Amino acid sequence: MAATRDADAPVRRRDPDGTRHDILSVATSEFAAHGYAGARVDEIAELTQTTKRMIYYYFGSKEGLYLAVMEAAYRGIRELEHGLDVAGLSPVDALRRLAETTYDHHTSHRDFVRLVQIENVHRAEHLGKSTAIHEMGSTAIETLRDVLERGVASGEFRTDVDALDVHAIISSYAIFHVANRYTFRALFGRDLLDADRHEHYRHLAGELVVSFMTARERPVGPHAGH
Repeated sequence: MAATRDADAPVRRRDPDGTRHDILSVATSEFAAHGYAGARVDEIAELTQTTKRMIYYYFGSKEGLYLAVMEAAYRGIRELEHGLDVAGLSPVDALRRLAETTYDHHTSHRDFVRLVQIENVHRAEHLGKSTAIHEMGSTAIETLRDVLERGVASGEFRTDVDALDVHAIISSYAIFHVANRYTFRALFGRDLLDADRHEHYRHLAGELVVSFMTARERPVGPHAGH
């Protein structure tokens, strides 16, 4: 006689998208915690109740999985930036909004920052193989460039820096708070990710870049400073 199934027992359905999402989520935590070399596909398979073979079916290899994790991480911040309606804001307010949003994202998506640190240890060996991440980065710079061009045209922004300079300024402040949290706390007794200070640091992120962009340009050349 065939065995009968308990009516209340859960039914296991095929859900490729859900499985892929679960694998990416767990792999993100594992790569962020242990690095590319230290993360183990076997462990990721066990944590997602799947198999190593299934992971390779979806992602091809460990490097393929790692690249998918990196692409998903970058996609998150780029989609957030893309969703911002800065076109209707003044150049100053738009720049402040971009800086504050970047700060919010990086400090609440700490695995993203750790993944960026890990990839820098590997000198972007893996990330450089992803055309998707490159294209996403180009879109983000275009948004910032548009804001800066409007500010230059209105006479509010300095002209001696470009969008990549400003992107680096915004990113470095936000990343510092995650990347240097523990050393900063050990040295100075202050937690840069203390929730009670978040709004203060968020405000600083916006004011730093706005103050820089609206400051007078520094003279360059042989007579500078005279």
